[in-house]
Amino acid sequence: MAIQRMDNVGIVVDDLKAAVAFFTELGMELEGEAELEGSTPDRMLGLDGVRSAIAMMRTPDGHGKLELTTFHAPEAVAAQPAVPPPHTLGLHRVMFAVDDIDDTITRLRPHGAELLGEVARYGNSYRLCNLRGPAGIIVALAEEIG
Repeated sequence: MAIQRMDNVGIVVDDLKAAVAFFTELGMELEGEAELEGSTPDRMLGLDGVRSAIAMMRTPDGHGKLELTTFHAPEAVAAQPAVPPPHTLGLHRVMFAVDDIDDTITRLRPHGAELLGEVARYGNSYRLCNLRGPAGIIVALAEEIG
């Protein structure tokens, strides 16, 4: 038996509404929202008394999904450091292909996006950048130019 596909990437955020607005501005679509509690999330997460809200976001082609989650209980735990540098072990970033990297950055800035460095050219193939998104996650953008 083999995997069928990668279904989604889960991101815990402190402000679900702001995170949905950020990823909507990026071009993702809200697939659905739900409140979760009870024995299933408790058993799945290995926690007691889970109460959370989720928003499932999908890319326009329907192949990529992010599950944004905010915890009402137990209270979410901040990573240390709260905004880890790009070379921290573990999940590094989520990258999106975009049509116009400059326009995308401009539209995301009012939603809290901050460039980590600058937009850089990768040979004759891409323009790339990393920025901070909701909950301090690194969101990378790639514009194909070649």
